[in-house]
Amino acid sequence: MPEPKKLIVNLFEMNTPGHISHGLWRLPENNRERFNDLDYWVELAQLLEHGGFDGIFLADVVGAYDVFRGGIETALREGVQIPGNDPLLVVPAMAAVTKRLGFGVTFSTTYEPPFAFARRMSTLDHLTKGRVGWNIVTSYLPNAAQNFGLDGEIPKDRRYAMADEYLDVLYKLWEGSWDDDAVVVDRERGVYTDPSKVRYIDHVGETFRVKGPHLSQPSPQRTPVLYQATGSPAGMAMAGKHAEVVFTGGRTLEDFQRNARAMQDAAVQQGRAADDLKFIVQAGVIVGRTEDEAADKLRATRELRSVEGILAHLSVPVDLLAYPRETPMADVTAETGFTLPFAAPTVGETVDRIVESREDRFFVAGTPSVVADEIETWLDVAGIDGINLRQYHSFGTARDFAELVMPELRRRGRLREDGEPTTLRERLFGRGDRLPDGHWGARYRGGAHLG
Repeated sequence: MPEPKKLIVNLFEMNTPGHISHGLWRLPENNRERFNDLDYWVELAQLLEHGGFDGIFLADVVGAYDVFRGGIETALREGVQIPGNDPLLVVPAMAAVTKRLGFGVTFSTTYEPPFAFARRMSTLDHLTKGRVGWNIVTSYLPNAAQNFGLDGEIPKDRRYAMADEYLDVLYKLWEGSWDDDAVVVDRERGVYTDPSKVRYIDHVGETFRVKGPHLSQPSPQRTPVLYQATGSPAGMAMAGKHAEVVFTGGRTLEDFQRNARAMQDAAVQQGRAADDLKFIVQAGVIVGRTEDEAADKLRATRELRSVEGILAHLSVPVDLLAYPRETPMADVTAETGFTLPFAAPTVGETVDRIVESREDRFFVAGTPSVVADEIETWLDVAGIDGINLRQYHSFGTARDFAELVMPELRRRGRLREDGEPTTLRERLFGRGDRLPDGHWGARYRGGAHLG
């Protein structure tokens, strides 16, 4: 019998009071408001490590959600990813109290130069002993562009072209600028680093000019594990070239599988293997020791979820809540030009569909055995490799999953055994600490293809 497929388990978090569970900061004993407190992140990291999680995936945005109702007021009132802090800065504290937990951090390629970011990530890779990954994003909020001196968003195709060059610069710095044995620490000769084994990268491109050399010596992974969140055609093509772990989804099972196949095909076209990519999905899990307990928890989340917060997060350009529920959507479209990718006859039904869609795919509520059954279906039928667990309650969601679901998954052989601490790449793929030889970034090793 083949060995059961193992599940990658990340907690999906953000350095903010309201990530993607809008309004649920109001749940009893939720302590989301502690996100500014370093102890919050230390306690969470210890819980996840003890519970057997593979990692924590930290989202981020560099702008505010100010499209809904033409301003920022709803996002501020509802705590929709504002206030929000830098995700990278909490990682060292979490790393200091753990040995195995991985850290995926989100950073945009669009607004800050690659040279400084390369050093920040190498520093994190050193401090975590190789347990860090980077979620590559290009940023989509209009307010983000305005925060960095632009009138509006850079067109998507241009953002992806910039990202492609940005990654080339990073690979040259991470993979090509220093040899592994450049640092010799030779006290007798008075040589710390052998100058012959460090080189400028001399990158001159359409967007970036970077001389180098990289300021950090080679870290355990050199290049952090490369995550990407995408589902668009341009994003999937980019993932085929660069990503190792893809955070994706789809409205249906068929959507997810089609996206995954497209990215695998794109990887093969880039000279990589289809199994060089792993796919994780956002998962909602509400678990109780009994069906009644699970139902009570589900009821509490539904009662307190904020419809306004959801619409603000989605940047819906029309205030659907200003219309009577029975208003035909055709009238709203005729008046405003606003359309959605699904059809619903009335405004009320449209809003309900938007809210309920958050429990469409990769969502389960029930006892540990019910939850484990569903997750096994996601693994074996849908073909996912892992989940980013949506945090409804801090720390209730993570604690429930650790105490109730993880033991059941472990009993079924669905989790990795915790051996000696390793790098994040080795934990996820079991093929070593560094980028595979077939990855685009590996072409710069030893100083090849620089300039």
